[in-house]
Amino acid sequence: MKLAWNLLAGIRAFVIFIAMAVFMFSYAISCIVWKHSKKRALRLRKNYLRYVGIPVLNIDVIKTGDPIDTPALYVCNHRSFTDPIVICRYLNAFVIAKAEVANYPIINKGAELTGVIWVNRQDKNSRTQTRDKMVETIKAGYNILVFPEGTVGKDKETLPFRMGTFLEAAENNIPVVPIAIEFKSPKDMWVLEKFVPQYFHQYSKWKTEVKLTFGKPMIGKTGEELHKQAYEWINTELDTMQSGWSQAFKD
Repeated sequence: MKLAWNLLAGIRAFVIFIAMAVFMFSYAISCIVWKHSKKRALRLRKNYLRYVGIPVLNIDVIKTGDPIDTPALYVCNHRSFTDPIVICRYLNAFVIAKAEVANYPIINKGAELTGVIWVNRQDKNSRTQTRDKMVETIKAGYNILVFPEGTVGKDKETLPFRMGTFLEAAENNIPVVPIAIEFKSPKDMWVLEKFVPQYFHQYSKWKTEVKLTFGKPMIGKTGEELHKQAYEWINTELDTMQSGWSQAFKD
């Protein structure tokens, strides 16, 4: 049985990567006629996730709330590499991701094409440049998605949030929209170091069940205030999501 599930995971991996390559190639060809733009790139990603990524990976999403109509900074807890797949099915946003992801084959090209902003969290200049790019992007009319823990969390509550993006949001009067995401199975927690083994570990099961909640926009006078509000809201929402449902965090 385990061999059969591993084979299924391998087939999924093949389909996902081939479909991604086809989408990118088709988009490149279309740019001969229609100029590349941020809006087109975001639409490409959303269509890929809607028609290929989520159905093929058999991700069952229970969603509550919706993104707001004005550009904002979206902040979410981080559980898995699946987080942006689920979130960006419903949210058009440029995602701030750690530079290590740029080493993942094929995925890195798809990410770059559809608006990922890389940040080296160990480099102060990179972090500063990324925050500047974040503000510039939101003021240009686009959303930004950030995982302020800086890495994946495996505990019931989130890891401490980094402060930088909240300080920028307060200084530039940018609304902050909190998002909470939780997975039902402990296999969805990122427990293996390398991407490929984790991918097969996670998707060797038939279905991935996830809860996703968009909160209300928050405006704070200070970054510390926004930081506290978002952190507390997400942890409260996670507790509600986990209760009587989570297999990873049982009551």
